Amino acid sequence: MKFAIRMNEHIQHKIIYINNYQIGKNMKIKPLADRVLVKPAAAEEKTVGGIIIPDSAKEKPLKGEVVAAGNGTKDEEMVVKAGDSVLYGKYAGTEIEWDGETYLIMRQSDILAII
Repeated sequence: MKFAIRMNEHIQHKIIYINNYQIGKNMKIKPLADRVLVKPAAAEEKTVGGIIIPDSAKEKPLKGEVVAAGNGTKDEEMVVKAGDSVLYGKYAGTEIEWDGETYLIMRQSDILAII
């Protein structure tokens, strides 16, 4: 599932649409429960040997920085917090786009390590 955010040029505020349904205006993203919002690290442009990697061959990054974290659940206390650098699984999370930036929303259990 992919989320899209469109700018409404006449009203000058952000409107979030999921499957063409409007869900909010001028909102900041605050993950709920045990979810975290992660900004993925940029994909590698070159190999160690200096070979430039084309966009079609770049792998999805597996590390990023936590931008926001939920409050946790009664069964699971939040260990990660905003500002932590983390490693996560290849297929972890849901990709969203906000203000032209790409983020992942995932459960804390999808995070493998804090680095």
